[in-house]
Amino acid sequence: MPKLARNLTFQVLTAIVLGVLVGALWPGVGSALKPVGEVFIRLIKMLIAPIIFLTVVLGIGSIGSLKKVGRVGGKALLYFELITTLALVIGVAAANLVQPGAGVDTSGVAARAAETGKYIEKAQDMDWVAFFTHIVPENLVGAFAQGEVLQVLLVAVLFGLALTHLGEATARPLLHTFERLSHVLFGMLAMIMKLAPLGAFGGMAYTIGTYGLSTLLPLAKLMAAVYLTMLLFVFGVLGAVARYYRFSLWRLLGFIREELLLVLGTSSSESALPRIMDKLTAYGCSRSVVGLVVPTGYSFNLDGTTIYLSMASIFLAQAFNIPLTLGQQLTIIGILMLTSKGAAGVTGSGFVVLASTLAATKVIPVEGMALLLGVDRFMSEARAITNLIGNAVATVVVAKSENEFDELKNKLALAGVVHPESEVGAD
Repeated sequence: MPKLARNLTFQVLTAIVLGVLVGALWPGVGSALKPVGEVFIRLIKMLIAPIIFLTVVLGIGSIGSLKKVGRVGGKALLYFELITTLALVIGVAAANLVQPGAGVDTSGVAARAAETGKYIEKAQDMDWVAFFTHIVPENLVGAFAQGEVLQVLLVAVLFGLALTHLGEATARPLLHTFERLSHVLFGMLAMIMKLAPLGAFGGMAYTIGTYGLSTLLPLAKLMAAVYLTMLLFVFGVLGAVARYYRFSLWRLLGFIREELLLVLGTSSSESALPRIMDKLTAYGCSRSVVGLVVPTGYSFNLDGTTIYLSMASIFLAQAFNIPLTLGQQLTIIGILMLTSKGAAGVTGSGFVVLASTLAATKVIPVEGMALLLGVDRFMSEARAITNLIGNAVATVVVAKSENEFDELKNKLALAGVVHPESEVGAD
């Protein structure tokens, strides 16, 4: 078999193209392939909780300091809030500049309003205070059984800290056991990743087959505006952050290209979570920083989602010819700063957050979300990819600011001397 054909990047890219073709030419077949993509994502999700637990425990075991764990976590949360707020402001500014909602036909909204009912229902029950309360699991096993990332993270941090107080004689054998378990889990991940092209093919075929390329035309301007804004954010804002911390965004993107393509094919950032933790460790970030920043970022650092939500809110106001004052737009930004965190991990969270935001403002009709149903799936890839890039950059930034970044390891990884999977379990 030619070397190119064995390359995972090439395989996933080919699978995405084939998925688009099958979905466009045979929509019925494409829609029927939904289980193919879902099974692959389930296989990945199966490993998320134990991998996060082991990575964090082993990382804290190497730190051995509650003060340092708190400093890393606090620094990460501060960075997340600053960047996501900037993303919200950029989204609102871009929507005001481009005016994607101007002239959009809203006559069919009433007919499709029922489709948005489930999101409106969830939004009414959403409470950001309850979200933070939910971070603490009712029982130890439940956090793993439900796959709640933040709950698993909390359990892992507490477990790791308790382990450091047991003394070397007790903690060391347990850490060695966890080290071996980590190797086994990443070995399982390597096996599952061989199915990545199949998962990407099924996910893309389902999206195109179910929603159809024709649904893009009425809201093409909104889609183009969202994609361009996210590109500007990644290469403008995140590029500037990378330059400030003296690393190349382009080289980082090249290093995680397989994960980016995987997210593109499956429309799920979770499909790349275990793998991106492995990759960032191999890239030079310490395992302790990766274990704390990446899982937390999946709930609190949703750059792509915040850009989309801010633009969608302004888009709907423009579509319904509702002029928003500066004060009202600032109110939307303020509400989104809270609601964008409160729905993390909820199915259809983008729509849930949007519904709760519109309901809170009481200015834009919530039923208008029906306009976005046809194209939301096509914008989810952009959201997920931007979220993934944002979390990768955040991890490198925190690692560098904590002097937890191995420059030699980074140079070797970028040169291809060290394969990411060979670094599993190393620090």
